[in-house]
Amino acid sequence: MPEIKEQNNNVTEVVKKTAPADSNRGGGYQNRNSRDTRDSRPKRPRMDRPRSEFDQKTLMTRRVTRVTAGGKRFNLSLVLAIGNHRGMVGVGTGKGLDTAVAIEKAMREAKKHLITVPVTKSMSISHKVEAKYGSALITIMPAPRRGIIAGSAVRDILVLAGIHDVNAKILSGSKNKLNIARAAIDALKKLKPAKTQS
Repeated sequence: MPEIKEQNNNVTEVVKKTAPADSNRGGGYQNRNSRDTRDSRPKRPRMDRPRSEFDQKTLMTRRVTRVTAGGKRFNLSLVLAIGNHRGMVGVGTGKGLDTAVAIEKAMREAKKHLITVPVTKSMSISHKVEAKYGSALITIMPAPRRGIIAGSAVRDILVLAGIHDVNAKILSGSKNKLNIARAAIDALKKLKPAKTQS
């Protein structure tokens, strides 16, 4: 056994002596990584997609099932609210096989149903309004220097519209965010400009 170990040691020494100093297996790989090829490439102009003027907020997402003869088919349904924080806001729904398709459809519908809210100089509302949609009943009233006092989907609608210093109440027991959002939109539609108020 000792003789075999000596032979193995002799073989490794011979291999070390005969191996080239700059081996492609080790040094070449490191040299290839050390070169920075990014600087030598011509820089292409970035084609950035223009940013939309509307911010969006997903209010509700659910998975829906359609039962057919071949089995069950699953789709994604979502409710999307959009606004520019300067008085424009809208709500839309979309359904698709994946999130991207559903968001695109909901965005298209929300843009179709955009409304412009008549706001005061301080980005508040001029008078109290109420609206009912389905079983959702809400009230929105001005609240000077109080910020936004609201919950659920009403708060999201008011934030996207850019409205401040308001107090909103959901007077029904409905938890359906789509109905609450559409009730908020209907209430904002009833607002009149501050100049016409007596």
